[in-house]
Parts: sequence; structure tokens; C-alpha cells
Amino acid sequence: MEVFRVNKRRAMEIAESADMKNVTHNGNQIYIQHVDEHNHTARVFPVDEPENQFDVQLESLHEVD
Repeated sequence: MEVFRVNKRRAMEIAESADMKNVTHNGNQIYIQHVDEHNHTARVFPVDEPENQFDVQLESLHEVD
């Protein structure tokens, strides 16, 4: 199992994809809802708490392959 830091391009690909990817923030699996290219942030929510949306820096996201 490899863990990769998510860059802006990859975050946008994941957000636009219909497939669920294994992306984490602080060890919790999240769903990327939207990427703000200008501020290098993403609107995310934990997969088990869709009502708990928040913004994070792209550098804090990791994809597990």
C-alpha cells in the first residue's frame, strides 16, 4: 500500500470522477466535493458524515493506492 500527497491536478481529477477514491485528511477517509484552484484548497467531507463539510489545504490530502 502506497500513500501519495494529492496535488491540485489530482484533486481536480478526483473531484470530477464518478468513482470513489481512497483519499484521507488527518487519517480520515474524505470525499472531495470541490477544488478552489486559486486558494489551493478543497471543500471536503468525511464519507460517513456528508453534513460535516469543511475546507482544507490540498497539501493535507493523501491518496492511498
